[in-house]
Amino acid sequence: MNSLDDPIITHMYTADPSAHVFEGKLYLYPSHDREGNNEDNDLGDQYDMVDYHVFSMETVPGPVTDHGVALTIEDVPWASKQLWAPDAAYKDGNYYLYFPARDEDNIFRIGVAIGERPEGPFKALPQPIPGSYSIDPCSFVDDDGSAYLFFGGIWGGQLQNWEKDHFDASAEEPTGNVPAVLPRVGKLAADMTSFDGSVQKIQILDENGSLLRADDHDRRFFEGPWIHKRNGIYYLSYSTGNTHYLAYAKADNPLGPFTYAGRLLDPVIGWTTHHSIVEYKGKWYLFHHDSSLSGGLNHLRCIKVKELVYDEQGNMKVLLPE
Repeated sequence: MNSLDDPIITHMYTADPSAHVFEGKLYLYPSHDREGNNEDNDLGDQYDMVDYHVFSMETVPGPVTDHGVALTIEDVPWASKQLWAPDAAYKDGNYYLYFPARDEDNIFRIGVAIGERPEGPFKALPQPIPGSYSIDPCSFVDDDGSAYLFFGGIWGGQLQNWEKDHFDASAEEPTGNVPAVLPRVGKLAADMTSFDGSVQKIQILDENGSLLRADDHDRRFFEGPWIHKRNGIYYLSYSTGNTHYLAYAKADNPLGPFTYAGRLLDPVIGWTTHHSIVEYKGKWYLFHHDSSLSGGLNHLRCIKVKELVYDEQGNMKVLLPE
């Protein structure tokens, strides 16, 4: 790796990088893209991933270690296909890998697998998390030990099908001057494998305190929620989807409401954009993906990393390579 604008993994296609610091080392939990002949459509059938690799780094930029396969779809009793973007957490001596997949009814659920090491291997529980749905899990453990799982993505991620808190196969993304679809959060129970209470919607407000509208495509949530905390501020960052921005909002509570605060990243090569934010050795980094390694094929992506800085008001800015 020569610069922060180069793909950090080049021997395979990877995407949706979730970054965490475990045992003093930076670990990445991405999805693993593979070549295939599935139709490229808005339902995401082209993203037909079947396993996860875990990677680690000791410096940024620097060499990346591939720790090999940590979990496969054959290891997940309830899953039928599409191991999409995962995340990981640590608590009380165990590492937890959270992942979405379609069940036998073709509905996305979120599963959990447990391991003794950050790189795995992980053993999947026989059933998905009760009450879970949609995609893009993001785990967040607060300073007081409270743990949460944020999730959600519309279109192929099916979040629009859950607006009435039950699955409606005919439901569509709202349009026009109505509230946009919102990401979800469930507080994790002490076992880190179930929800402690019901799933909630996370409000994202505009500068006037109103919910972002469905037709506000530059700012409204689409997929890929990520939560981090700095100096008492909770940051919710996410993809705007069909406008291809990474945006963020701020709150003084992990459950919100969050107020839109700005844009992190403009559109990248390829259709999707998905990221994570982490502090490592005194610096903050944004990990994301694009399709530059495959020449623009949106289902064959690669991970990149950029430094992130904050101003005195806690607003974020990504340092782009010159």
